[in-house]
Amino acid sequence: MSVLTPLLLRGLTGSARRLMVPRAQVHSKPPREQIGVVDVTVGLTSCFICCLLPAGWVLSHLESYKKRE
Repeated sequence: MSVLTPLLLRGLTGSARRLMVPRAQVHSKPPREQIGVVDVTVGLTSCFICCLLPAGWVLSHLESYKKRE
């Protein structure tokens, strides 16, 4: 490595350190109504089925996709 490399890197990153980035003022409130166990179970099950069922189908039929007919 050259002697100038640290100086070059410091020069490139030095201006980025001085920039002020505004922070978002995000505040959360308690939920209006609580979600029940059944609602959470139905929601998570449907998400998993929608995501994993097509992937499982493709993986289980991978050999038939490899065949050229």
